Amino acid sequence: MKSDRMKVVQLNVCSEEEVAEAVKCVRKHLQETETSKGAHISEHSTFHEQAEFTMLSTETGKGAHVSEHSTFHEQAEFTMLSTETGKGAHVSEHTTFHEQAEFTMLSTETGLWALVNNAGVSTFGEVEFTSLETYKQVADVNLWGTIRVTKAFLPLIRRAKGRVVNIASMFGRMSNSSRSPYCVSKYGVEAFSDCLRYEMHRWGVKVSIIEPGNFIAATGILTRDIVMETADKLWKEAPQIVQEDYGRAHFDRHVSVLKSYCNSGLRDVAIVIKDITDAVMSCYPYTRYNPTDAYWWIRLQIMTHLPAAIADRLYIY
Repeated sequence: MKSDRMKVVQLNVCSEEEVAEAVKCVRKHLQETETSKGAHISEHSTFHEQAEFTMLSTETGKGAHVSEHSTFHEQAEFTMLSTETGKGAHVSEHTTFHEQAEFTMLSTETGLWALVNNAGVSTFGEVEFTSLETYKQVADVNLWGTIRVTKAFLPLIRRAKGRVVNIASMFGRMSNSSRSPYCVSKYGVEAFSDCLRYEMHRWGVKVSIIEPGNFIAATGILTRDIVMETADKLWKEAPQIVQEDYGRAHFDRHVSVLKSYCNSGLRDVAIVIKDITDAVMSCYPYTRYNPTDAYWWIRLQIMTHLPAAIADRLYIY
């Protein structure tokens, strides 16, 4: 989208210094738009779908991210568009495979109306095949990136009595084998969001969590080439004792399962956009939204409500 009023600032969402600079940029923009009596939304979706409000994605040749992908290059974009209505404020954050994030802002006279944290990366691999560095890299984006950006913008959000919307995942409520780095980080986002919701109640700020299901087919962010490249790296870097105990046949079976996921999931992300829109615009937003298909919704209810022994027997063992 092109606009004479759109301003873009690139930043690393894992950098305290760059996030601080982004806040300065936003404050300056708010001051400028306040003198012109308002601001307006510029929005289109990282899910490759335009929406009237919030979510602006970038493409670096590596693909866009919704909830399930990997690699850890860190880049972000901050996008602001001022207009003439002046009724709210919004920040939207998102990553691609190379951790690219964009923020679309809507400013008001008293602060920012909403912050949508959608930065995230992922990878796969059983625990003994996954390095501690990988855990740290995933958490630095998914968890600490969300916390870092939220803390930086909370004063502006509180001033507007606005919204914080954090994009978690169905894997922030239930776990799955070979996805521990991603699950750990998204469980953290869920806990952080719950704590923040309790604390922000007295300020009139509402905090919502979006828990998307499987949208691999819609985004194309997981391909057979990516799976094979990651698998080769996992096997080569695994300790010899792990290679010997697990065996290559076991490892290859897991890789084959992951490759079968490459064309799975929903192909239309309209329900994700709809839920994000509701979380930002509704007078009474939900605490949690579950945009997903029937299979994953039912599985989520079973895994989170039935005794673990029963749920595990149905879906894990």
